[in-house]
Amino acid sequence: MLLDVTAVVIASLTVATVAGPVGMPAAAVEAPIAPPAASFTVPDAERPIDLPISTQNGAPASTATTPLTVANLASTTGTDLLHALAAAPSRVAADFVESNPHRLHELLAAPPGAPQVSSWWAGLDSRAQRSLLGAAPELVGNLDGIPVAVRNTANRDVLRSTIRELELDGLRTGRTIATQNLQRLQMLYAIADALGPATANPPRTLLQLDTHDAGKVAIVLGDLDTADYVSYLMPGMFITVGGNVVEWTETAARLYDEQVSWLSLLAEAGASAEVETVAVVAWIGYQTPHLLNVGSLDLAYEGRDAIARAIDGLQTVRATDQPFISLLAHSYGSTAAMLALQEETTVDALAMIGSPGAPAQNVDELNVRGEVFVGEAAWDPIPNSAFFGSDPGSTEFGARVMSVAGTVDVITNRVLAGATGHNEYFSPGTESMRNLALIGIDMGELVTDGSQRDEGRTLALLL
Repeated sequence: MLLDVTAVVIASLTVATVAGPVGMPAAAVEAPIAPPAASFTVPDAERPIDLPISTQNGAPASTATTPLTVANLASTTGTDLLHALAAAPSRVAADFVESNPHRLHELLAAPPGAPQVSSWWAGLDSRAQRSLLGAAPELVGNLDGIPVAVRNTANRDVLRSTIRELELDGLRTGRTIATQNLQRLQMLYAIADALGPATANPPRTLLQLDTHDAGKVAIVLGDLDTADYVSYLMPGMFITVGGNVVEWTETAARLYDEQVSWLSLLAEAGASAEVETVAVVAWIGYQTPHLLNVGSLDLAYEGRDAIARAIDGLQTVRATDQPFISLLAHSYGSTAAMLALQEETTVDALAMIGSPGAPAQNVDELNVRGEVFVGEAAWDPIPNSAFFGSDPGSTEFGARVMSVAGTVDVITNRVLAGATGHNEYFSPGTESMRNLALIGIDMGELVTDGSQRDEGRTLALLL
């Protein structure tokens, strides 16, 4: 049963229980157990991997001068560990990964920058790349800077093998799967459901996968390697992998469809020379807060670092063909997004909905090449609270108003519903979703603000 709870009050550290965005169950709602292993499969990646051969003489890059053993690897860290793993015999690397999982987790918690990773990976020959992919897929799949197709294959392998391991563990012991493992298994089933079949349209890529604790995941709809426009959906409070990855991916799919429809319409009207392409990232790359820790910025800093790495990774792998990048952030996620954009991370557009604020004083402090938008629904208690700093909806902040109240679209004549409360910004058929879609494809001229000027926001503006 889906819950529709629309009030979260942040004031004096008093918070009310809330569900995720509309269509998403509250964190306390348990997902049903998936079908037995006999009928459960994780779809393979659609595209084959093409691993480049970049080093001379076909030899793997290596900094080692002595035979590499598990003990040798244990004394290395950071980029040195990456080089050592790639240079080690496949069996040694696999043994190290199996016996030192904490070392991989430490490396992934504070990885080298995407440009360093990209340079390291390109410097390996295809044999070393394949060896590392087999020995340490969890590492390969989660390092920003490695090609998208390689990460997708690695992460799908980890998903498939971890599900199999947890299922077989219960069969081997002859006992009921332990509660912790059962919760982990249900989370992985949910990720597999969100990915859908190999024939899913648009294709879905498993760009990030952390199967431990509350988990982390990023599922891409569309082709991240070639898309002209890339939108990241950044969640706020109560959005978890186990509880919400299916619904969050469906939200991304709706946004994808909306953007594709607009681009087709613009091309038909002559507002663009050709139909351009999009990709939408259903991103749950940090642990979102719950009732007991939502008053702290600790998780916002985690989200700041994680989204910064993700965007840096995209800009690195698309170095010669940069897409238009938008960050569409909800609630606490908008706070994390602004923290990232106050530092070195740069995007082309930012949209904040239901934002509790951030330390930035105005849009000039944010590294956004284009425009910053803010949407606030009626009866949403979070906007205007400025709980974490400045109110993005204030005139002084300088963001453009994005209407979410509902209207009749002057271009399509569709009746668009309004968002009411904290959780309806992503509901289908809303003015909010229309505007978010347009922001993501660099059509800010057509974004409505609820004023009389909206009557003139027709395609004539673009011709």
